[in-house]
Amino acid sequence: MSTATALLTGLTHRAEPVGVPQWSAFLHRLTRGRLATGEAAAVLASLSTTMPDPGTLAALFDAAHDRGGEDAVDYPGAVNIVGTGGGPRTVNISTAAAIVAAAMGVRVVKTGSPGRSSQSGSFDVLGGARVRLAGSHTELADMLDRFGVGFAGFFVYPVEVPLLVAEIVPLDLRVLGRFVNTVGPFLARLSVSAQLTGVSRPDDLPALRTLAERRVGQRTWLCHNATGVDELVSFAANWVHEGGSGRGLRLEPSGRGAVADLAPGPDPVADLRSVLSGRARATTVETVCLNAAALAVLSGATTDWGRARYDATEVVRGGAALALLDRLGGDG
Repeated sequence: MSTATALLTGLTHRAEPVGVPQWSAFLHRLTRGRLATGEAAAVLASLSTTMPDPGTLAALFDAAHDRGGEDAVDYPGAVNIVGTGGGPRTVNISTAAAIVAAAMGVRVVKTGSPGRSSQSGSFDVLGGARVRLAGSHTELADMLDRFGVGFAGFFVYPVEVPLLVAEIVPLDLRVLGRFVNTVGPFLARLSVSAQLTGVSRPDDLPALRTLAERRVGQRTWLCHNATGVDELVSFAANWVHEGGSGRGLRLEPSGRGAVADLAPGPDPVADLRSVLSGRARATTVETVCLNAAALAVLSGATTDWGRARYDATEVVRGGAALALLDRLGGDG
């Protein structure tokens, strides 16, 4: 049996976990352009149809780690906000929340991606706003020191990710890439003190707990709600799980609204500026401020959710959040 057949048999039959040797062989052939025709699409289709078991998932990440590459760089005291995608299309909540939290004094290192499952990913909206993405850890650390927030570019992701995406062209990653989006929050090779991870599908929580447990020294919150939005929302109950511990809390709705209130307009940059200035729909502003407040609590800056929400609202109303975006854009 060929190595390609062995991997696909393991992924489709799921009789037992796929091990590190099979994943290592796949990644080795991927980086050397030696995959069989259609192999990458078949692997992604299998992974995206049903999330693999924890053993298979852990083996994939172990194989990727064993291949080397740049070691994770530590950003102590910083938090990240990132989602799995796959939910309803909304304005870019996590990017706006990162900026609001930074305006509150929370140190934020934000990872993201181009728009794959959403109308506009963080890379797209930041590029439109002339905000520079860091191209190295030196640039990211400098950005964090200057602005209190740093946006990491492609350099933090394993080289295998863009190679895998290129292999399936002309097929659409939005169709085959659910798995990449889902595990994306744990692919970046950087270390922060805490990460707020939005999950659009609760069925993915067991797999994501497996990945959260691998982040030694990082406090990870996995949050979800019944709306399918992969961030906290102000108008519905949210469940927040503490990494792999099983502990959690329920955040009750703080206002009225619906998913439709979070819908994006035709211009993602205009959406971002509207939210940060407080001119957007009240539901959208409240949702962004809730996520910013969560970053403040998760970072340890405060334990008072009410105070954190108030502070987030004030930096929006007072203009500090929009002013920070303009400073970031002026540096781009």
